[in-house]
Amino acid sequence: MLRIFLLIGLAWTLVACQTAPAPRDYDQSRDFTRYRTWTWAEPAVVYRPADDPRIQSDLTTQRIREAVSGQLDARGLRPAQPGVEPDLQVRAYMMIDQRQDNVTTSYGRSPVWGVWAVDPLYTETRSVHYQVATLQLDLLDARDGQLVWRGSTSDIVRDRQQTPAERSTSIFTMVRQILDGYPP
Repeated sequence: MLRIFLLIGLAWTLVACQTAPAPRDYDQSRDFTRYRTWTWAEPAVVYRPADDPRIQSDLTTQRIREAVSGQLDARGLRPAQPGVEPDLQVRAYMMIDQRQDNVTTSYGRSPVWGVWAVDPLYTETRSVHYQVATLQLDLLDARDGQLVWRGSTSDIVRDRQQTPAERSTSIFTMVRQILDGYPP
């Protein structure tokens, strides 16, 4: 359960710390003006690692689905009516990766001949292990199943607890950041 809260906390942090545009890629040979309707691919949201139930959350899945639906609607894409073939299929991925960085910290300075020395008195290097969450959205052409557009955003998972409203807001903002580049 703690991991779910951490994952949601990460989503909120992604929103707060995101300054660079979300990475995107798309098929330049596709005419994106033809895409007008969409539906969810099965499964709609994929979690990685898949075998860790602490990462998966029905509430997170629901929030992602609602945010994607709203953002696609804002871009003129409508859900396909039952029995009608959609133009696009949408799939979301929530991935958690373990990362490691080496951090060097320098402490203190000593006076040398009346001026402060350039070299610190003490330097410490340590390894820092942390988790990074990535939300990725794939848009697939429903006719041929080929990937036509992909966007993602990532950030470090934080320990801060969030309210359900904060979690919803963070996921909505992440999805908006990802889909800001659609259509290309």
